[in-house]
Parts: sequence; structure tokens; C-alpha cells
Amino acid sequence: MQGEPQVPIAPLTTLRLGGPARRLVTVTSARDLVAAVADADAQAEPVLVLAGGSNVVIADEGFAGTVVLVRTSGVAMLRDGTGAVRLTVQAGEPWDAVVARCVADGLSGIEALSGIPGSVGGTPIQNVGAYGQEVAETITSVRVYDRVAGSVVVLSNAECGFAYRQSALKGNDRYVVLDVSFALTPERHGRALRYAELASALDEEIGGRALLADVREAVLALRRRKGMVLDPADRDTFSAGSFFTNPILSAAEFAAVAGADGARPPSWPAGAGRVKTSAAWLIERAGFGRGYGHGPVGISTKHTLALTNRGGATTADLLALAREVRDGVRAAFGVELAAEPTLIGTQL
Repeated sequence: MQGEPQVPIAPLTTLRLGGPARRLVTVTSARDLVAAVADADAQAEPVLVLAGGSNVVIADEGFAGTVVLVRTSGVAMLRDGTGAVRLTVQAGEPWDAVVARCVADGLSGIEALSGIPGSVGGTPIQNVGAYGQEVAETITSVRVYDRVAGSVVVLSNAECGFAYRQSALKGNDRYVVLDVSFALTPERHGRALRYAELASALDEEIGGRALLADVREAVLALRRRKGMVLDPADRDTFSAGSFFTNPILSAAEFAAVAGADGARPPSWPAGAGRVKTSAAWLIERAGFGRGYGHGPVGISTKHTLALTNRGGATTADLLALAREVRDGVRAAFGVELAAEPTLIGTQL
């Protein structure tokens, strides 16, 4: 497939960072997406599949290969005999537009995932989650192009290997997501509220329920206050979202974590006797508050987990700050923070 040479990648990402692509191919159908990747593979050309650009950090040197820009679109709805609605969405569809449509159509299951930037194709890779919901709960299958077999296959929910901000698709470029199918429930109320901050914003108890539209508006308001809804006028939103995942520790590891004043971090059960704790708490208690930074890069003034491009930054600048934060948390608490976005051509 013909492509454009030396196209800047930075404008295609929410961080606005990264050097040029050696070649960029834009595709608008699943068939063309498969063809573009297969063509590059046949030429032994490195491939980067990019859509929303919201969860990637790309090296200043750019990408020495073919960037396939996914601009596929289309949403198909099918009602099954169980009362659920199956929604099959093309990978290039903007995620929040799909959430908004589901809320408007009275389909429950992803309303708390409002305001998350990026495309539908990225959601299973990251097992996107927020405010007590994650896509693993509603995804029934993911149709992918298997670059090893050279064929299109359908992965079941189980085959996706979903875990906290993880899946069998993450860190593995074998599969290219073509579309994602979700099972949603036709009702006016959202699912039971699990996240205390959201429940409080809705004046509900944990386990209570609220109208879909109210849940969406509450989530959007919370995300805006944290700079987590992309706003071209607000540099605090020029980020990859949460840069670090919340650590999952053994009970013994968690028991050893405490602030200098003896304060204990928040915790949530993570299964098999493990405990999830707050990366934001660790970062702040290690001395990195909101607004901390150096020149063109900094921690968001609204949310400790977001590292932002204040203007004129480089990827090297951003990663230097990320390493400083990671190393500071390790020194203070003995906990190793892991990056949430995918790093392309560079490492933390």
C-alpha cells in the first residue's frame, strides 16, 4: 500500500510527543487494515498500529517503519434471546462517542467509562477501566488479524486473558484488533456503583444505582476536575492519562508500606491474598506533588498520576521525569511503579 513518508506522529497522540514515521498509511476499513499490516510484514517492515494515540509514548527518533493509522468506523447492534444487546464496534471508532451513544440508547455496562480518550480498538488491549467498571466485564469477543497465522480470528473473552490493565493483547504485536463486541443491558439505570468517589458524586451508596445519563455526567465532571478529559486549551490534559498503574502487592509487601508519619496507603483486595494500593498516594508521599516538574514537563496540577507536556517538551524530558518519580517511590517505599502506556522505541 502506498503511504506518506516522514509524517510527524506527535500530533496524532494526546501527549503531542514523538518523532516522525518513516511511512504512514491511513486505513478506513478492516480489510484495508489487514492488507496494510500484511503488506508491511511481507516486506519485513516494522509496524506500529495507531488510532487514538492516547496510551502511547513514542521516542523522539520516531518510528523507523510503517505506522498504520486506523480510521475505521461502524457500529452494529444485535439483540439476542437473553435480553442483552450485542454491540460490535470497529476498532477506529472514538471510544467516548460509543459510550455516549450507549447511554443515549439506554444500554448499561460502560457508562462509568465516559470521557476516556482513544479508540475502541485500544480498549481490550489495556482492559480499560475507571470508576468501578472495566471493559473485560462486557467484552464478549475481539476480532483480530493474527500476524503469525496470516488470518483473521475471533478471540473469546477468556482467550483475551484480561487482568488489571492487562490482556493477552498487551505487549504482544501478534494481534491487530479489527473490531470489538460488547454485551450490554437495555435499561435506564447504570450498573451497581462500586467506586466511592462516583457514588458520593451521585449521592448514592456503594451498591446503589443511578440513571445512565447521571452516571455519565458525574464521571465527566470528575474526570474534567482531574484534567483527564482532553482539552486543547488546557496543557494539563496533554498526557497519556495515568502514567503509572496502581501496584499490586503481596500482603507482606503491603504491610511494610507506610508514610513517614505512620500513615497507611489506601488498599483494595486484588485476589489470591494480594492487595492493590494507590500509586498516587505513594507518589505524593515520596515528595512529588501536583505541579511538580522541570520546565516543559510536569505532574498535572489536577492529578498526581498524569505526566504532562506543558509545551515544547521531548519524550526524553517526559521519561526523565517518570524515572525520577519511579526511583523516588522505590527509595521511599520499596515499591516499583510500572508504566501504564505503551512505550514505542524507548524504555523507562
